[in-house]
Amino acid sequence: MTDSLDTVDYVVIGIYFIAVLCVGIWSTCRPNRGNTTGYFLAGKSMHWIPVGASIYASNIGAPMFIGLAGTAAASGLAVTIYEWIAVYFLVALGWVFLPVYISSGVFTMPEYLRKRFGGKRIRMFSSFFALIGFILFNISIEIYSGAIFLQQILKWNMYLCVVLILIVTAIFTVVGGLASVIYTDTLQSAVLLISATILAVMGLNEVGGWSGMTAKYMTSIANQTFNNQSYQECSKPREDSFHILRSPVSGDIPWTGAFSGLSFLGLYVWSQDQLIVQRTLSAKNMVHAKAATLFASVLKLTGLLLFIIPGMISRILYTDDIACADPKSCEEFCNNKAGCSNFAYPVLVIRLLPKGLRGLMLAALLAALMSSMTSILNSGSSIMTMDIWRQFRKQAPQSELMIVGRLTVLVLVVLSVLWLPILKSAEAGIIWFYMQAIRSYLIPPMCVLFVLGLFWKRLTEQGAFWGLILGLIVGIIRMVLDFSFRAPLCGSGDPDNRPAVVSKVDFLHFAAILGLVTTGAMIIISMFTEPRPDRKLKRVTWWTRNDEDEPELSSDEEEDLGFDSENEQRQSSENDQRQSSETLKNGKCQMLQKCKDWICGTIKEPKSKLSPEEKCLLRKKMTSLSEKTRNRRILNCTAVLIIIGTTVLIAAFH
Repeated sequence: MTDSLDTVDYVVIGIYFIAVLCVGIWSTCRPNRGNTTGYFLAGKSMHWIPVGASIYASNIGAPMFIGLAGTAAASGLAVTIYEWIAVYFLVALGWVFLPVYISSGVFTMPEYLRKRFGGKRIRMFSSFFALIGFILFNISIEIYSGAIFLQQILKWNMYLCVVLILIVTAIFTVVGGLASVIYTDTLQSAVLLISATILAVMGLNEVGGWSGMTAKYMTSIANQTFNNQSYQECSKPREDSFHILRSPVSGDIPWTGAFSGLSFLGLYVWSQDQLIVQRTLSAKNMVHAKAATLFASVLKLTGLLLFIIPGMISRILYTDDIACADPKSCEEFCNNKAGCSNFAYPVLVIRLLPKGLRGLMLAALLAALMSSMTSILNSGSSIMTMDIWRQFRKQAPQSELMIVGRLTVLVLVVLSVLWLPILKSAEAGIIWFYMQAIRSYLIPPMCVLFVLGLFWKRLTEQGAFWGLILGLIVGIIRMVLDFSFRAPLCGSGDPDNRPAVVSKVDFLHFAAILGLVTTGAMIIISMFTEPRPDRKLKRVTWWTRNDEDEPELSSDEEEDLGFDSENEQRQSSENDQRQSSETLKNGKCQMLQKCKDWICGTIKEPKSKLSPEEKCLLRKKMTSLSEKTRNRRILNCTAVLIIIGTTVLIAAFH
């Protein structure tokens, strides 16, 4: 047993990073990096395999290693439902939501909402909501989870680990755009799957297979708390540890919440969130987009083997550390009085794997972290550039948009680092529950907005906006109460003084209640306000997705369709000429200028004026929903088989 890396481990990590850097640099040499379609949608030319791998890698980040494994160590199999229920929503993305997004020809989800409802306030609300969400439950959690892993292995200060993570991640996101993200995600997904599978198999062999794990897990109680009755109640495994569907009253993940509140969260994350949808929008056509969602859904089924089982094995092998319950023991091991289950996966890696494989596993962790971080940051820069900045700078040239997108990455990272201290005491030491609780308080209103907007043409802008505001207020109140009244530490004997809405209402149940309240508010307000005319709803709802005509837009609703307008071309050309003149005048080195253009995305590519006919053809290609009959049938049958298989798995572990 060892707690440090060997020289061989560092060599493996170095080889991995060289490979990723080569892929990232290669992808930055692709054409169209200097325009918004190329940078934010990879030129809409991606194959289904890299798109599906990127969808998977974007979600399977460090919080999955830390959060899923840690929750499994603490309470067993129930957390698997978060992974498997995602399959249904990925299929919904490909077959229900994506056809409308593609037909409307949008870059981002706030842009879609602008086309669906008109006006600016819903688009601006959703844009800022997405950016704040990236900070609260995406970037900060990724950084924190990765820092936990590196801190355990390298014994570095947490903030030093954070700096390392940010430097490595920023290289790909700032320079390469979505194409770089997707290609590196594909490589990283392969490394992740191989490494995590090796660890799971070795762990199962160590504890005597599945039967050995089920028997030993139920007796994994820390020695220092075994004779202390109050702490023993906290540290012993749950009686329902090997059941996924748990009691609505006493279950930590109640089955009623899993199929109600979790449905609101899952539908938003997998079918409406910019982070995931942006990858599918980059697919070359509808067939590749659907195939990508199916590929990602199959990969999600591996969560039980890759994260849940290793977390439970770690508790069995290192019970005194991972299953500690008294605050003193926990603080000595992981510097957190609330518990050390978050360290289940890194402890298993560093203590179980032999040299060389430890380095490969650390590379897999960094791969997952970088995949998620680059995806989140690229999506954040897309929203800031296309949905916020362009509202104030309608005629901004492409070079300006590229620079704004890159600066957004830096701002999001700084704000996320400032949020890190909050996470150190998150949800009794189980970071997964913190992640899902924050989402439960904020996401349901946005989920309802998309669903009603997609299927109910009568939903008005006023109903949607004020429903969002009401839902946000209710959710923030619950979130403030949650942070203000903390649950007493296990075994402390302190009374639980939390309000009933916090102590008695599980966050998943609250998510369902919040969703229903928002739905009622949007419907009632919409019935008393004027609906959007049908001529403005073409191609933006499920019922109008196949309309031939474009929606009627007012002058301030015109959207960039992925190519430069004549004014943008002229302005960009003038800026290029002026910059070139200044460069020669000042005698600056042209090599430095080229490096600046490569980093900032202000590459001077030849531009041609598009005729109205060419613009029409380009628009038709970008919004086409056409599928060959044979391909459509194959995809439909595959989707049905995947859904049936997932349902059987859930029933088997109920």
